Amino acid sequence: MHAAQRVAGTEILVCDAMQVYRGMDIGTAKPTGEDRVSVVHHGVDLVDANQRFTVADYQAQARDVVHEVRSAGRPVLVVAGTGLYLTALIDNLSFPGEYPDIRAELERESDTAQLFARLHSIDPVSADRIESTNRRRIIRALEVSMGSGQPFSATGPGTGAYPDNGVVQIGIKWEREVLARRIAERVQRMMDEGLLDEVRRLLSGSALSKTAAQALGYAELIEHIRGRVPLDEAVRAIVTHTRQFAVRQERWFRRDPRIRWIHVEHDPIDEVAPLVAEHLR
Repeated sequence: MHAAQRVAGTEILVCDAMQVYRGMDIGTAKPTGEDRVSVVHHGVDLVDANQRFTVADYQAQARDVVHEVRSAGRPVLVVAGTGLYLTALIDNLSFPGEYPDIRAELERESDTAQLFARLHSIDPVSADRIESTNRRRIIRALEVSMGSGQPFSATGPGTGAYPDNGVVQIGIKWEREVLARRIAERVQRMMDEGLLDEVRRLLSGSALSKTAAQALGYAELIEHIRGRVPLDEAVRAIVTHTRQFAVRQERWFRRDPRIRWIHVEHDPIDEVAPLVAEHLR
């Protein structure tokens, strides 16, 4: 926000797999109404939380936004977020077809470890690239491999290619213990702001999509609302799972040699915003 406000006309494109869902505001740290008045935002509130939304859907919509904003002579600041969504936007990722019947069959298997073992047997390259607990990506890789008859890993350059695309990428890195403290504080702040009531409201409507229901903070509180865990245990689980996700997220972005990393020591606004604004200009 500080960087965008320093450079007149800047518009922000959010690159986050969960902020696309309407009604999922507190738990995704979605930009506030005040933020959106101050700086034009794109990429939020694209679909209802009961709708399926894919990385290919995001890629198409986000590229249209970039074209429109840049054609008007204004800078675009992409805020990520979700690593795969960012790669889909800035690199030449192509996405294979969908096979709904095969996906439905795979989703009936409740044991993710079994699915991962199956993927390892038919496409070991993809298995090496995917976390063994990432059920959504495992199912997608299996769906394409089984539906197309070709390994999912053979469908394109994938996320391991880092072409020179002209995009400036700036990464923000905290010391691990500082990040852990900030995560715990953020989770408590979200609870104070009414995250539990937000999840209850979402559950009172149509069934959440599988992706939305797996979101950090939402999945754990759904378990509490359904009477499976006490609230304090659910909140501790949110903190733990968010810290684990932060490690995986850092690992994902660390692979990209194009990213310029800024190690924050005291104040991210003073230490990072001027650099971002410089590139926006």
